[in-house]
Amino acid sequence: MKLTMPIAAIALAVPAFALAQSAPRDCANPQTQSAMDQCAGASFQKSDKKMNALYRQIEARLTGDPHSTKRLIEAQRDWLRFRDAECNFQASGGDGGSVSPMVFSMCRDNLTQARSKDFESYLHCQEGDLSCPVPAAR
Repeated sequence: MKLTMPIAAIALAVPAFALAQSAPRDCANPQTQSAMDQCAGASFQKSDKKMNALYRQIEARLTGDPHSTKRLIEAQRDWLRFRDAECNFQASGGDGGSVSPMVFSMCRDNLTQARSKDFESYLHCQEGDLSCPVPAAR
């Protein structure tokens, strides 16, 4: 019994992982719900990668300021929890349906793109802007 559960979990996870790794070639005009789900997931992955790169740039600028670094980490952790909770709520209208993964991914994509814009503004603050938590580049 103990061995059956991990094997079942792996068997269920592998196909989902494989699907997430292979987005359709034509995301400009996906023809099936599965393709739409994959395209929405691929778009989110791209946005998430960009946000993480911007986060690392901010983190690098905060080197030597452990107090601000700690606040950045806390804010991002809380933001990630908010994003996922908000998207679970937004996708709840389609619970159990085939459209739910697409709605969830699209929500995460939109919120992640908005967070990236916030990060970009932090990285381009004017010198002396006290409302900006990130120091100017040197």
